[in-house]
Amino acid sequence: MKTLLFILSLFSFFPKTEKPNVKILSSGFIYEEAPYPSCHASTLMETDRGIMASWFGGSYERHPDVSIYTSLLDKGTWSTPKMVADGIENKDFRNPTWNPVLYQNPNGQLVLFYKEGPNPKEWWGLYKTSDNGGKTWSKAIQIPPGMLGPVKNKAVTLSDGTLLHPSSFETNGIWSMHVETTTSDITNWKKIEIDNGAFHAIQPTILTYPNGKLQMLARTQEDVIGTTWSSDNGKTWSTVESTGLVHNNSGIDAVTLKSGVQLLLCNPIKKGRNKLSLMMSMDGVKWEELYVLEDQPKGEFSYPAIIQAKDGSVHMTYTYNREKIKYVSLNLE
Repeated sequence: MKTLLFILSLFSFFPKTEKPNVKILSSGFIYEEAPYPSCHASTLMETDRGIMASWFGGSYERHPDVSIYTSLLDKGTWSTPKMVADGIENKDFRNPTWNPVLYQNPNGQLVLFYKEGPNPKEWWGLYKTSDNGGKTWSKAIQIPPGMLGPVKNKAVTLSDGTLLHPSSFETNGIWSMHVETTTSDITNWKKIEIDNGAFHAIQPTILTYPNGKLQMLARTQEDVIGTTWSSDNGKTWSTVESTGLVHNNSGIDAVTLKSGVQLLLCNPIKKGRNKLSLMMSMDGVKWEELYVLEDQPKGEFSYPAIIQAKDGSVHMTYTYNREKIKYVSLNLE
């Protein structure tokens, strides 16, 4: 009997984590009109001036006129989208641009990573910097050959100051995820290989845990979200395996909240992109649906981005039918 009471007391010592309530703070489109018909692949970053979003827009994905745009949320209003990067090589030739990713250095400098090239098999990585909060940007700097930078989702600063870039390649019919590291000023590029096992995985997103433990989640061709773990602050990674989360092989994003709660934005369906859900987990293994952002008979709601602001609020963007970028902010209570 004493043993049973002791065991019960242990259970009472560890409180159960209750599913938080979602309070929507804002929901709407970043813009109503734009000088292009199609857009995709948004990214978010909190800056000293407000929340900044970026995405690519043009005639359609892969068209040479596809360029990178930004907009700033300041005092509840999004600024008019501004083109900040393109693939113009000379007066006669230009490439499409792809998948912007925003980052802010500890010194406040903004960095805009993006890709240029005819397709994901042949693209290359570039970045621009801004010292005035995104009002103006530097000329493009090409990332060293063999590297792409963060391929879709945000980079994470590790405890030792290293910047970890979740990345991947799509070459010769093979998809493979890996990570790249730099110093915070985007120098000293290094690549860390990951064993993708039986999975074709790309576009990973990073979650953090105590004591140098990291997790990456990724889209795969195998109808599930894949995962890999590191116990040494990103120096080595486990073989990619299934999370068991059904997925449609589309872009995802995730964030670790200050509370330790892990949030994941994904399309939890095998086919189509017409449902978009916010999932939560405490350990990165057991996930539950927290909030459904979109669930319609048809349409595309995809390639999300998610961050937590300094005030604790959560900010999300995603492609809305390839015509607009939708923005949602919320608090968890």
